[in-house]
Amino acid sequence: MEPGPGARGNDLFAHRAVTTVHELAHGCVSCTLRADLLPLLCLLATRDSVRRIVIALDPRFEAEAEAVCHAIEHVPVVGVAGRVDGPAGRNVRIGAVITGLDAQAWPVDILGEDTLADRGLAAADDERTVAQVAVGQVEFADAVLVFAPDALGGGDRARLAAILDRLVPLAPAEWLDGPAGPDRERVEGLLARLPAGARRGRIFDAHAPLLRGRPPLQAEYGVQLVEFAASRPFHPARLHEALDVLFDGVVTARGRVWLATQPEEVVWLESAGGGLRVGGAGPWLAAMSPVEFAAADPDRRALAALRWDEHFGDRDVSLTILICAADPDEIRHALHWALVDEDELRQVRTAPGLVAQWEDPFGEWHRDPCDTTESEGATEAALPHDTHE
Repeated sequence: MEPGPGARGNDLFAHRAVTTVHELAHGCVSCTLRADLLPLLCLLATRDSVRRIVIALDPRFEAEAEAVCHAIEHVPVVGVAGRVDGPAGRNVRIGAVITGLDAQAWPVDILGEDTLADRGLAAADDERTVAQVAVGQVEFADAVLVFAPDALGGGDRARLAAILDRLVPLAPAEWLDGPAGPDRERVEGLLARLPAGARRGRIFDAHAPLLRGRPPLQAEYGVQLVEFAASRPFHPARLHEALDVLFDGVVTARGRVWLATQPEEVVWLESAGGGLRVGGAGPWLAAMSPVEFAAADPDRRALAALRWDEHFGDRDVSLTILICAADPDEIRHALHWALVDEDELRQVRTAPGLVAQWEDPFGEWHRDPCDTTESEGATEAALPHDTHE
């Protein structure tokens, strides 16, 4: 992270180190950001000696890099002397997000079902799986440090490289053989290799391209990106049953879902290892009012116009699934089976009131593993959010 245009600073690195630890205020990342971290960033950005600010996140919260970046750009910082209230992004810009992974542990974690609680890593009310954190921290990264790859056999090393090439195709990786960590020169070299399209903290919404960075589409060492697209909706009960294919040998799946029982709402699906979450991503263009439609992203409207259906508008299904030793044909077959058939599609078109009465295990939102002790309508957000007040 670097001070923005309005900040000062000439030296690349400070000549002395000062360490300050900010503990989570009653376990809440959001409160700590608002009360401590964001004001500190604004203060540091005004100092002549500061050219770069590095935020090192606790490993348990590395998936929160997305929340940190969102807060920097959008959460107002108030009460800082000599500064007009507003987001920290006025004073600093996100230069890069770098993450590190253990070459032996990470490939196991991303395919597992352990929760953070199982590992003793969960903060209050955190029900995420280790896989969700492990995949999320790498997926959001601009660059990756791979520790101890020399402990892997040739095939395992190649398989890990194939996963990273498809999960984060724009992120350069530095493979750190041996016990030594990265020195300053190697990190600087890694940052210098960031492509023009690096996200640098940008948060993409559900309607952004699912294959950003043009990842390889061919299979390699059992690793493959599977695309699934359909111009008809899923039957929610059959989709719920079919989702089991996303939990075995699948690194991650994500994309936009059209549920027959929820014709107004774009549904976002995202899985990693044994964890799944489904959430709302706003209305379909076809369900918007004229004012909402005019205000929608122009790129989204242009892409929708290319496939606009006379009756259903822009509604469709678009998923990408990153597999590692799973059967792509089995996944496609299960998802095709979950789509409505011709008779059901006719009902979707002519009798939406009747379709609304179909069994819908998702309610409005859904989370796996299923918890039968909670109400069916329990919410699970699919995008970064602040739930603590």
